[in-house]
Order: sequence, then structure tokens, then C-alpha cells
Amino acid sequence: MAYAALYSGGKDSTLALWMAQQDGIDVKYLITVFPERNDSYMFHRPNLDHVPMLAESLDIPLILEESEGKKEEELKDLENAIDSVEVEGVITGAVASRYQRDRIERIAEKRSMDVISPLWGMDQLELMETLLKDGFRCIIVGAAALGLNESWLGREIDHGCLDELITLQKKYGINVAGEGGEYESFVLDAPNFEWEFEVEEACKKWDGHRGTYDIKSLRKKY
Repeated sequence: MAYAALYSGGKDSTLALWMAQQDGIDVKYLITVFPERNDSYMFHRPNLDHVPMLAESLDIPLILEESEGKKEEELKDLENAIDSVEVEGVITGAVASRYQRDRIERIAEKRSMDVISPLWGMDQLELMETLLKDGFRCIIVGAAALGLNESWLGREIDHGCLDELITLQKKYGINVAGEGGEYESFVLDAPNFEWEFEVEEACKKWDGHRGTYDIKSLRKKY
């Protein structure tokens, strides 16, 4: 069976893709929905314009679908992207969000398609430890939670970073994997990448409570 992986360039979608490949799943396409709105309920937004470079390193064709819609309307754009390829199933990086998983499953059910969510229900500290153990290099590109200030933007998620996230979890109740929207991530290297990446230029935007790390230039590192 051929599958398409819903892909944002963040840690969850990249780890889910890797785990599916490890299980022998034939991933024929990556699908990225690019929402024009920053308040998408379904889709990761920061630095999506660099996903084509990650797809090249993954050596998997990318289907990029722009979306002007909001809430349920943006699901139509996802359906269009899925309908543009010949696959029997989709792979998602959903961890705990029923909002995302239920909507993707409804789309798949209408098409008699399979849905694989390798991370669903996974202990989120275990998820983070798996990323580090398997050699993923991820940086934080969005922050919006108590304890996360401007200095977190662009920071690599390493063991020291994870230790601090655990401390913040105990103090403020944040989710160490960012599942509550506390932070967004971008992957610079993964076990299924042919080459890794380095950020050449980036810009931090911080409003005093939340912010983003906008990558202006990304280069291959062989």
C-alpha cells in the first residue's frame, strides 16, 4: 500500500514519518498545507516555506497546497491535496489532539483510506527522549507559554533544553512536547534525511508574551 504523510517540517510529523518508514510503510508523497492565516486550528505555520528543502533531503515528492480558509474550510484544501495523489492511506503526526485526528479520519473514511498515527497516545516525555536518542536535530521556532521567553527562539532541543522543559512543566504545567501549543519546532536533521541543514539567517519576533523564529535562509550541510 502506498501512503502520503502529512508533513510540516516540525518534530512530530518528521518523527511519525520516520517511525512509519521503520515499520516498512511505503511513503510515496509528502503533503503540506500552507495556511495564509497564522491562527490555523489544524496546521503548523512557522517556516513552511522551507519544507521543500526538507522534502528534497527526504527524497520524497512534496504536494504543497495553499489555504486561504479557516477552521473547517481549510480541510477542503487538505482534501484537494489528498485527492491529487494515488494513495491508499495517510500518515499523521497527531499525538493527543482529537480535533486534528478526528477531522483527518473523517476525510480518510469518506475515501475508504487508512490512517496511521504512530505517535498517537505516546507518552510525551518518551516522545522527546526518542527524538534525542534517534538523532533528530530540532529547533524551537515558536514560543507561547509561561517560562518561555525570547531566548528560547532558535534554541536547539537537546538534553539540556529538555531538562528545562521538564522543570517548567513542574512549575507551570506546560507540555514538554509542546502539544498544548507551548512551542513549535523545525527539524534540521533526522535519520531519514540525506543531508542536514544549518540556519544561515533568521529573525526573532517577540511581542512580550509570544514570538516566532523566522528562518530567512537555510543551507544544506553535507
